[in-house]
Amino acid sequence: MGGSLAGMLAAHVLAGHADRVTVVERDRFPDGPRARPGVPQGRHPHVLLEAGQVAVESLLPGILAELRAAGAPRVGMPSDMVLWQNGRWFRRTPATTHIYTGSRAQLEELVRRRVLANPVIRVEEGTDVVGLLGDAARVRGVVLRDRAGDARGEQRALEADLVVDASGSATKALQWLTAIGAEIPHEETIDTGLAYASRIYRGKSGALDGDTLGYYVYPSPDQVHAGGALPLEDGSHLAIVSGLRGDEPPTGDDEFVTYAKRLPHPLLHRWLDEAEPLSPAFGYRRTANVRRRYDVAGSCPAGFVATGDALCTFNPIYGQGMAVAAMSAVALRDALADPRRTPTTRRVQRALLAASRQAWDISAGADRKMPGAIGNAVAGRPADRAADWYLGRVQECAPGDPVVGRAFRSVLTLSAPVTALFAPPVARAVLFRPPATTPAEPPVTPEETGA
Repeated sequence: MGGSLAGMLAAHVLAGHADRVTVVERDRFPDGPRARPGVPQGRHPHVLLEAGQVAVESLLPGILAELRAAGAPRVGMPSDMVLWQNGRWFRRTPATTHIYTGSRAQLEELVRRRVLANPVIRVEEGTDVVGLLGDAARVRGVVLRDRAGDARGEQRALEADLVVDASGSATKALQWLTAIGAEIPHEETIDTGLAYASRIYRGKSGALDGDTLGYYVYPSPDQVHAGGALPLEDGSHLAIVSGLRGDEPPTGDDEFVTYAKRLPHPLLHRWLDEAEPLSPAFGYRRTANVRRRYDVAGSCPAGFVATGDALCTFNPIYGQGMAVAAMSAVALRDALADPRRTPTTRRVQRALLAASRQAWDISAGADRKMPGAIGNAVAGRPADRAADWYLGRVQECAPGDPVVGRAFRSVLTLSAPVTALFAPPVARAVLFRPPATTPAEPPVTPEETGA
């Protein structure tokens, strides 16, 4: 259920274990890399973190070369970006990780083309899933309806040995499970009320060319406004500004630019004021972290698993969604191929949840400290207080200390476990040295190797 990145990669994996895989997608796929209604975040910035790159390449070898050939910007962190967090500018030391910042539509189109070339996989486009077949013990398929008809249009059954919910954060699976008498999973939620707006620009001053590919100001409890500009595949930049509940960014032309004055430095506002807008501004407000605990015993019938945002939704401001979708597909592949264990529904669901756990810990851990955060998971655990103190020190040291910065980025890009932040060289810097000096103003050029 769902033909976005999570659904397509899951279908690719399942094609190695099934006679037929059917992808049910409410939209009709565009001819080329264009945004579509079923991806409400599609017009906003997306990044493919390093762990996501490794995962998608392992599933579809050569896909990163195709992405580069299509012009997707590969941005070195922190050398290629002007970055601000917690009151400090990051030194632009040599890159220790790279992210892709091209449009989501571009990556989805490349993945879709590769996946649908497999004759085992077929697509039901322009089709809604309106229910599940089965009972409390086992899901046995889905109920479909052509979107061209009305709400009372003819329904048809599609039987299946396994149903995968990849329908995104707006999934209706919980009400469908209830309708067949199944238990539904507990939901953990943390919602800061963050809202953002995005708009495509082409710069006129050359400020985002050459050595500097983009800007980004990260939010924090003391600085709740965030924003930046990231490069796209056609040479333009996708600008974003964000704020919390009650101070949502506007989408009007002048108001969008003016809102950037809320950031702690006028850098982005000056650039927007000179740049040429190439699109309207689009807003987005569904940014809560939501995790559905299908892994708990009794919370789901056999024959049904959830993946991607249908399982675990993160505040999009942290850029984790596409990486976790790819990592979840790898987890699905490995769980199905494990010769030591029978891949039961619960075992597979546990593997999928584990693939998203670090991203959840990062996103939820940061958001529960934001002012005005609500939800049943905001309180956290008693042990979180000590961890929060240490991680706060890491964030203070990361902008100026290359050793701490490398570890910090490796964890944020999901390419190393959180324990990397406690390695002896990092711990010594965090616990026994004051934070290193950082630039007083936005650094306009990268530092040379060895600086």
